[in-house]
Amino acid sequence: MKNILSLLVLISFTLSSFSQSQVLESLTMESKILKSTIQFSVYLPDGYDTSKRQYPVVYLLNGYTGDERDWIQFGNIQRILDEEIEKSNVTEMIVVMPDGDDRLYMNKTDGSYAYEDMFIQEFIPFVENKYRIRKEKQFRGISGLSMGGLGTLNLALKHHEVFGACAAYSSAIFAENEVLKMDQTAFDNYFGRTLTKAKGLSDKNRLTEDYKAYNVLNLVENKDAELLKSVKIYFDCGDDDFLTVGNSLLHIALKQKNIPHEYRVRDGAHTWEYWRTSLPIGLAFISKTIMR
Repeated sequence: MKNILSLLVLISFTLSSFSQSQVLESLTMESKILKSTIQFSVYLPDGYDTSKRQYPVVYLLNGYTGDERDWIQFGNIQRILDEEIEKSNVTEMIVVMPDGDDRLYMNKTDGSYAYEDMFIQEFIPFVENKYRIRKEKQFRGISGLSMGGLGTLNLALKHHEVFGACAAYSSAIFAENEVLKMDQTAFDNYFGRTLTKAKGLSDKNRLTEDYKAYNVLNLVENKDAELLKSVKIYFDCGDDDFLTVGNSLLHIALKQKNIPHEYRVRDGAHTWEYWRTSLPIGLAFISKTIMR
């Protein structure tokens, strides 16, 4: 009997030593701006249900053709965050993963689908009133991959008063010659849902005002450098990624304006294997801003 009791105590102790973080998938918010339902998933750290503390937040964006479940199903976010928090590499945080709906995290340029307005004006306040989240800029970060990496950079730099730090991986930044050479179907499928005036255009005609609104290189060139300096910036790209040139151009553009940032070219391609190794690096970078 004593042996059985000892075994039960050991099992109980072992189970209690594992993280009790939670992942809540495909929650919903009704958007008045979009007149539609927005889906999102949430990571809550161990102890959220038993404490009264408020937590920093990171908004984690998916890539093209993905949704609010990608970072859970393919990115292993729960395991990665649990491990990094346990090692004290990443501070305890809430991570919110909205469905980007393949809209480039921008307002549709004909005014018919204002995703960016929804995200800033509705979604962030909704989430931060629903969960115990610190609402100061210093404690709010944004991160993402590919289309979500570009969305991360655009949202953080356009709304520098909202975000304290950003971390982007394999961001969908294209050099002009890459845009001009892009296959018509690929160009229309990727850009056409949001940049309505660019759809169907070829060659230099593609470089419209719509496209400039999407292009973070244009944003960096025209935005007041002092405002951009208020956001801590990290981004990386794999050396075998087709987006390496565009990301290098962003590094050069930031360097020329003396805007502090961290840029890394690491071994890898445009794959989940790469992004799973980027995520802990990016979240550790954001954590430094939170814990400064």
